[in-house]
Amino acid sequence: MLILQRRKGQSLTINDNITLTVVDTGTDWVKLAIDAPKEIPILRSELKEAAAENQMASATASRQVLDEIMKKK
Repeated sequence: MLILQRRKGQSLTINDNITLTVVDTGTDWVKLAIDAPKEIPILRSELKEAAAENQMASATASRQVLDEIMKKK
C-alpha cells in the first residue's frame, strides 16, 4: 500500500488517465475529485462490499426457494 500526503488543491495521477484532486478536508474526512475515463468503475468500498453481500444473499435465497419448490412437487 502506498500512502501519500496531499494538501487541498493538490493532485496525484494514476496511469496517465486518472487524476485525484483533494478538494476539501475536515478533521475526519476528505473530499476528492476523481477524473477518470467513463469505462473505469469508481465505487466507494462500502458500496462494493454491500453489492458482494447482496449477490451472496441472492444466491443463497434462490437456492433455498428452489429447494422449497422441489419439496412441494
